[in-house]
Amino acid sequence: MDRARAKAAKPRGESPLAERFALFAECLLTGVWIAVAALPLVTYPAAFAAGSRHLRRRTAHVGGGLREFLADFRAALRGGWLVGLAGWAALAAVWVDVQAVRAGIPGGPLVGAVGVLALIGAAVTMLRAAAVWEPGAAWRDLFAAAGRRTVLDPAGSFLVVGGLAVVACSAWFTAPLAVPVLGAVVAAALAVEERYRRRR
Repeated sequence: MDRARAKAAKPRGESPLAERFALFAECLLTGVWIAVAALPLVTYPAAFAAGSRHLRRRTAHVGGGLREFLADFRAALRGGWLVGLAGWAALAAVWVDVQAVRAGIPGGPLVGAVGVLALIGAAVTMLRAAAVWEPGAAWRDLFAAAGRRTVLDPAGSFLVVGGLAVVACSAWFTAPLAVPVLGAVVAAALAVEERYRRRR
């Protein structure tokens, strides 16, 4: 029934190229929504979760726009802000490690490298958890499952890291460009999760 409804909702007469371009444009728009929703700093996990759900609806040819994004954002914020706070705490810990490396403390380079890798792993886990978020899902459970997938699916995790690198490079060259590219990172996380689901 859902497949039939999705098929009926799919626009007819649209070429595959036009459909892909429309999806790319939707990714860029979603990136802007995510960036605005993440402005309070601790809300970024909820923003990514809402953006992921929005793109899942669009790829399934189910209607949904800004109103649905905001509703998902509010739902994901319950518990999601704690995840955001923990992320900033992890970033502060890595910053301390980097300062230890600069100060020349013995063992500093090793501790710094481990800290940076752990931070990257946490970012990938957060994105993979956000990619499968649904209203009512517990962030603790999402993170535990996403952590396992991050380790068991290194190829997929590396693809997500590549998406994060694109955002970093975009911000390095032209900071405003990194905003819409956030939607492409969400799309990459969704694709990785779908790939993992199909391989099981």
